[in-house]
Amino acid sequence: MAVLPIIENSTDELTAIFKDLHTHPELGFEEVRTSGIVAEKLKEYGVDEIHTGIGKTGVVGIIKGNREGARRIGLRADMDALPINEETNLSYASKTPGVMHACGHDSHTTMLLGAAKHLAQTRDFAGTAVLIFQPAEEGLGGAREMLKDDLFGRFPCDEVYGMHNSPNGEQGSVGICKGAAMAGASFFDITVQGKGSHAAMPHQSRDPLVIASALVGSLQTILSRNLPPLETCVLSVTQIHAGSAYNVVPDTAALAGTIRYFKDEVIELAERRMRELCAGFELSYGVTINVDLRNVFDVLMNDGDLSDAYMEAAADIVGKENISGTDQPATGSEDFADMLKVVPGAYCRVGHSGTTGLHNPSFFLDPEILPVGASIMARIVERRLS
Repeated sequence: MAVLPIIENSTDELTAIFKDLHTHPELGFEEVRTSGIVAEKLKEYGVDEIHTGIGKTGVVGIIKGNREGARRIGLRADMDALPINEETNLSYASKTPGVMHACGHDSHTTMLLGAAKHLAQTRDFAGTAVLIFQPAEEGLGGAREMLKDDLFGRFPCDEVYGMHNSPNGEQGSVGICKGAAMAGASFFDITVQGKGSHAAMPHQSRDPLVIASALVGSLQTILSRNLPPLETCVLSVTQIHAGSAYNVVPDTAALAGTIRYFKDEVIELAERRMRELCAGFELSYGVTINVDLRNVFDVLMNDGDLSDAYMEAAADIVGKENISGTDQPATGSEDFADMLKVVPGAYCRVGHSGTTGLHNPSFFLDPEILPVGASIMARIVERRLS
């Protein structure tokens, strides 16, 4: 590993920042403490401009190189945690009940701070680095909120780069998928309004539980019987809520879940069939079914040339033998996709020794990866603004 010297000498500091953020996680749009630490550190490092309150709790820092240049490169990290109760038993485990950095956003924030320290001290580039600390990535629309606040109008970027940790047990490996790299996602809520009754007299009801249960199975036929078999789509019903007593057939039942996709025509077909199925169930059972479908994530598109540039920068740090430019698309989603719709760029994954999956209460991120990620972020700016 060829970690950049300033970052390597700051390893203890970065680890301390990471552990502090991990101990005090904050949910989306509630990252008041986190964004305060970010702004404080950027000021300490000598960043030229610091802007807070972008997209509610987001922060943007500006660093100018020591040579004239019109080009501007953006670096983005997310800051929010998840509503998960931590079960790692780490000495620095979350002290906030029911909230945990189970996706590693605390590490992403720390890595970008490490890159900021290096870039502000060396300034060995021609142009401007734009550091974007984004709130609320976990399905709450933080990227869209920053864009609504005119992120790239106020802080223009020619290219923008993001990064995510990968608990694959391969310390310092870096991978990227060119083109459509991560799925878009729609969330749905379906409410079946039936007719309740005494549980001993179900014939007097229009049982929403029976209807909702049948609907769950029918929704899966969208994938098996409507979509071409070579297309990728994932439809998961993740919640079902109904009833409050042993002896009462309830009036209503609610379903919720998500659809993941890589093509607009696929999600359009899936959503249309979902509405048609619900309309058919309404007619068949004599009930009312309300469907709320909403797009939450766009498909993340990595620019081919900029993906190559990102991997070349990463190879400077981890070596070519640890680089993969042919990763497969992931059906998970990431709202950095919204930024990439406005500004071209790329998004990579950096492996570490942890092997418990993301969004798991036992998720562990190896802090040894912090200087590696920070160095890659700093290096892409130096290469693209050389």
